[in-house]
Amino acid sequence: MKEYWTSLASLLGVFAFCQSLMHSIFPPELRFAFLKFFNRVFHLFSSYCYFDITEIDGVNTNELYNAVQLYLSSSVSIAGNRLSLTRAVNSSSITFGLSNNDSIVDTFNGVTVLWEHVVTQRQTQTFAWRPLPEEKRGFTLRIKKKDKTLILNSYLDYIMERANEIRRKNQDRLLYTNSRGGSLDSRGHPWESVPFKHPSTFETLAMDPLKKQQIMDDLKDFAKGQVFYQKTGRAWKRGYLLYGPPGTGKSSMIAAMANYLGYDIYDLELTEVHSNSELRKLLMKTSSKSIIVIEDIDCSINLTNRKKSSSSNVSSLSRSYYEPDTRNGSGSGGSGEEGGNGNNNTITLSGLLNFTDGLWSCCGSERIFVFTTNHIEKLDPALLRSGRMDMRIYMSFCNFPSLKILLKNYLGYEEEDVGEDVLKEMERVVDKAEMTPADVSEALIKNRRDKEKAIRELLVDLKSRGERNVKDGKLRGVNGNLTELEVVEEQEKRAIDSQNGRDEKDHDEEEIELEDNICKTRED
Repeated sequence: MKEYWTSLASLLGVFAFCQSLMHSIFPPELRFAFLKFFNRVFHLFSSYCYFDITEIDGVNTNELYNAVQLYLSSSVSIAGNRLSLTRAVNSSSITFGLSNNDSIVDTFNGVTVLWEHVVTQRQTQTFAWRPLPEEKRGFTLRIKKKDKTLILNSYLDYIMERANEIRRKNQDRLLYTNSRGGSLDSRGHPWESVPFKHPSTFETLAMDPLKKQQIMDDLKDFAKGQVFYQKTGRAWKRGYLLYGPPGTGKSSMIAAMANYLGYDIYDLELTEVHSNSELRKLLMKTSSKSIIVIEDIDCSINLTNRKKSSSSNVSSLSRSYYEPDTRNGSGSGGSGEEGGNGNNNTITLSGLLNFTDGLWSCCGSERIFVFTTNHIEKLDPALLRSGRMDMRIYMSFCNFPSLKILLKNYLGYEEEDVGEDVLKEMERVVDKAEMTPADVSEALIKNRRDKEKAIRELLVDLKSRGERNVKDGKLRGVNGNLTELEVVEEQEKRAIDSQNGRDEKDHDEEEIELEDNICKTRED
């Protein structure tokens, strides 16, 4: 054993002598040139090529590095032996990642690639406006040379898309509202946000299952319709109008849509918007994959006044078709852009339409506009046309299918858990009662500890309301011989026809007045 260590020490001494001799004979420049030449020869005959993706690109963070890190986290949790665990801000889940100097194999369209997470100590930092991390991190991608085109053209784009999906799935959704009076937050943004924790889903939404499935299919087609919208030359957006009596679940529908798609919600308070330009700036600061909500549009601002003053002169007849309507005033337009209150806090119907369907609506992608109202007949028909309100959803009173959903949600009752006679009686009276889902929910919550009592009192309430409606002649579906669909169609038709009738009348009056004024001008 002693002889072995003696021989090993002799060999090390000879190696050190040869190394010092090489350093003394060959200058550093020659050694560097030899290593560079050796690497070129090695890569020339090698079937692989390598790509480095560093964490810091100059002084900015490399987005591709973060995307690769997120993308690999979906595979590392299964295939990796040594993992790092992280949890991002506003995230409800833990993310897996590659440990330092670890590697993993991935497959894309039948092509195998190797990812290695390289971490080294950074050399002494030079002066920089932003201090750099002590460790230099990056990913090295090894692929075969024959697969270079496929990887650069498709694989990296696929990684970016998957990373965005993972980020959206892991990150809690946010609920935004525009800042009071148009002020900016500490980061210079006009939107303030809080975590969105609303538990509403389409499964718990009290609505006819067939109608719910239609809405879900429409949302799914929209979310997967990027190629379709590009092919048809349309902006990737969609508009929904939710209308019906108060308490029918319009806000719950919006929350269910956000949870179903994984989108953030921007709740736009129009009464805090001062002008059309501010409205456009708010739109520009919204993100893609979001739902922009304007609730109670008929109450937010006056968008219904499009009557022309009978005393208008020839010049006033050439004004824009949509007159300015005041934010807080009466909407008479008498003060022009200043509005009735004289505070220069005005937005116009034209500005709102451009916000939802004009050129400025195209400054983002994959966004949904949702308007809600209790009175569709009060809305201007310009807001109702296709392209702005692509889908109109009537939020109706409780019917029998939605009643069964509420019984399951609040009492845990399936259809077979309730007596057959009770179910038949509920089915008979629920349409006559015209109770909203909010009314039914309140009745069930009140007695949720005694389920049988909750059923009894709900049935009594349904019967009493149904009898009262029949007696007072308020029941459109029975005394008026109109089904729910016919009622909805009649409301929409009346809303559009009534406004069109006013427009035609105003237009005829304008033409007559214009002709009279022209004649008077010629006579003068």
